[in-house]
Amino acid sequence: MQSVKVILVDVNPKMVAAWREVFEEHPEVDIVQGSMLDQQVDAWVSPTNARGEMAGGLDGVIKRHFGPKIQTKVQSEIARLYKGSMPVGTATCVETGSKVPRYLISTPSMGASSEDISDTLNVVLTCAAAFQTVHMQNAREAGSITSIALPGIGTGTGRTPVEICADLMWTAYNLFLNNQFTNYADMRAALEEELGSLGNNLAPGGTKAAKPAPAAVAHVTGNAPAPAAAAYVPKGPVIPGKTAPAAAPAAPKAKPLDDFDDHE
Repeated sequence: MQSVKVILVDVNPKMVAAWREVFEEHPEVDIVQGSMLDQQVDAWVSPTNARGEMAGGLDGVIKRHFGPKIQTKVQSEIARLYKGSMPVGTATCVETGSKVPRYLISTPSMGASSEDISDTLNVVLTCAAAFQTVHMQNAREAGSITSIALPGIGTGTGRTPVEICADLMWTAYNLFLNNQFTNYADMRAALEEELGSLGNNLAPGGTKAAKPAPAAVAHVTGNAPAPAAAAYVPKGPVIPGKTAPAAAPAAPKAKPLDDFDDHE
């Protein structure tokens, strides 16, 4: 994503705090507490459902901003590309009819309009699909998207804890730092390799991954309670259900996480 400016924006201060901790080694990423509607970028990203029904959440805000025509455009593209139902790990990119943003990228974080995705890997697939869509659009029209804004994914009705959301979005961002893929299938294959055994959970539509205990959640800074002797805190974020080999050394004692509300 070196040639594309990335802005992470959310109204939830706890989401913003989680991003700032996890992305502290990426100062090129702007992190903003505020509204998506205020972001002066080429493309807004809106997590949606499989059918692009923009009834609530950020989808609803964007629909009210542009009017019903934006949902018609999104659903027409879903019908054209995916026969009416867009799998998790894919996306659409439509022109908004406005100069800012010129594009809306809609990418499903869930199948239905309200679904608990807190024990899935949907967040990393959704975020990666947004980045992949930027590359595909720029391949069609060079330089058409030079900046993009993304919200916290799956932390509302999806019930994903903000710290897990930040970790998974970090994983997607890092995947694209030095890689480009031709299509969503290649992107998914790279994620499967990146996540190791957890990659087997990246089936189309999103599948269950083991839910981590609170003490197992760690960020780039290692800012979490020391886990049991058989586990360790890696340099990168811990992904839900991902554990280290038994031979790995125990992590040094670290300060506890800030008081995040896991249900926002």
